[in-house]
Amino acid sequence: MATVSRVFGACRVLMAKAASSAGAKNGRQGTGILKVVPVSKPLATFIGENEVSRTTAVKKIWEYIKLNNLQNPENKREILCDEQLKTIFSGKDTVGFLEISKLLSQHFPKSA
Repeated sequence: MATVSRVFGACRVLMAKAASSAGAKNGRQGTGILKVVPVSKPLATFIGENEVSRTTAVKKIWEYIKLNNLQNPENKREILCDEQLKTIFSGKDTVGFLEISKLLSQHFPKSA
């Protein structure tokens, strides 16, 4: 009986590993906002990469905003742009959080 339990336990471990690595085998590239594409020079300089997805760009910008405490304390939906953010947000002093995606679109190429 101990042998059966040991074999069953080993099978469970192997099955768990197989189930967790199923997504890694897929190897598909992202599409839409998940697709990694070349970006403009100002955005590439800000993020530190020449090719990023839109979601990654927004995440990195939000990390920067939070790290440098650039949200308006009275209205957290408003971002107070410093010099680096002004380079990617068309020189604006303040940006609403819903505007970020619209302002970033100029830094991504139009897909055919």
